[in-house]
Amino acid sequence: MEPTCRKEKQKQKETPNRGERAKQKSAQQELKQRQRAEIYALNKVMTDLEQQQFEAFCKQMQTPAE
Repeated sequence: MEPTCRKEKQKQKETPNRGERAKQKSAQQELKQRQRAEIYALNKVMTDLEQQQFEAFCKQMQTPAE
């Protein structure tokens, strides 16, 4: 009888662990999504800045040098 009782206790202990693991996995996924969104936003800002600098350079090259 005791081995059955031990197995039930182990199953009861595993249940919170599963829930905890699911929460951790969800938190990791949310963090990953947030970081990815931040990277995309930063990439857009940098691309826009690079474009502005390129356009300014092109304007400077088109104006006749005095």
